[in-house]
Amino acid sequence: MSDRVLITGIGAVTPLGASARELYEGWLAGRSGIAGGLGACTDFDPTQYMTVKEARRSDRFAQLAIAAGMQAVADAGWGAEEPPADPTDVGCVIGSGIGGMASFESSCEVMRERGPERVSPLAIPLIMGNAAAGLVAMRHKLRGPVFGVMSACASGTHAIGEAMRMIRAGEAKAVLAGGAEATLTPLAKAAFGAMEATSPSGISRPFDARRDGFVMGEGAGVLVLESEELAQERGARVLGEVIGYAATADAHHITAPEPTGRPAATAITRAMRAAGLTPEDIDYVNAHGTSTPLNDASETAAIKLALGERAYDIPVSSTKSAIGHLLGAAGAVEAIATVLALNDRVAPPTLNYEEPDPDLDLDYVPDGPRPLAANANGNGNGNGPKPHIALSNSFGFGGHNAVLCLAGAP
Repeated sequence: MSDRVLITGIGAVTPLGASARELYEGWLAGRSGIAGGLGACTDFDPTQYMTVKEARRSDRFAQLAIAAGMQAVADAGWGAEEPPADPTDVGCVIGSGIGGMASFESSCEVMRERGPERVSPLAIPLIMGNAAAGLVAMRHKLRGPVFGVMSACASGTHAIGEAMRMIRAGEAKAVLAGGAEATLTPLAKAAFGAMEATSPSGISRPFDARRDGFVMGEGAGVLVLESEELAQERGARVLGEVIGYAATADAHHITAPEPTGRPAATAITRAMRAAGLTPEDIDYVNAHGTSTPLNDASETAAIKLALGERAYDIPVSSTKSAIGHLLGAAGAVEAIATVLALNDRVAPPTLNYEEPDPDLDLDYVPDGPRPLAANANGNGNGNGPKPHIALSNSFGFGGHNAVLCLAGAP
């Protein structure tokens, strides 16, 4: 039995548009989805994916997940309510850093102004962080392992990694995996601002000397992961492969990263080891790259610790420069963008990088997209170059570190 886990479908709703292709092409073109200091999904209309009644019964983060999941299922060639295997063999893992924040705030306001007896009986289902996973599974009649992941900004990456492990362990033949977040709300904005985590300038400029905090964003990304056997059985188009995953914890501070980057470097090293890779095999790094002074310094240190001298030869860029920080959705959206970049054999740019920080000395792709270095090794089938390989890093409040190794289409 093969332990390969293939990516056969992708879907995304981000500040750059309501599809994975709009996300990737917008980033590649240097467009920004950030306006007024926020990365909002202004093009998203939930009623394109569900009835008005269904929209009222789900928080915005779950609506975004449903939309991305429907896109991914269609992209994979599945039937909308007909998974390609026994439904008990198909799972769903959707991460979220916070869950139904807007519903929480509105429910608190109702209780404050109108009394507890007027709070909606739907309040808890709207707020709970696992609602996205449950609703996506209900939409597509998935009855295998279904659960949510809540590990702050690493949630989406943890979801994909744990889904990969389930498939490799034989617990599922396919999994919808990803993340969703919608926290552009008064309380969330005030709370992150009070922490001095967000950017006063409203500009996301990862790794730049002028970086002053992250820009809040919203969105969702979902990938269809399948065992190699299932994908081959149904003749699926393969977009890429999840070839490695690892997770560690800083055990240092509830919000600040461990400054030496060692715990994050361990996650990178273990993800490569799980994939049977060395630093020489890595062609691109999709960085967590939040545009905060602490994260970008710690992540640069982690990349150098894990990859050694090879780190200086690898392009490193941040999707957050174009869309802001999607919190629990970030890792999933960034994995999608990374796979598309690998298939185009290109390193997308880090937008707004203009003033180098002398302490951050890697190649952050500042001047627009760049072709990845030619890969001279054959793919093992005598059919030309092998797929390019990338790391996709996600680090979250709580000291969570999660790293994926991704390969492009064979």
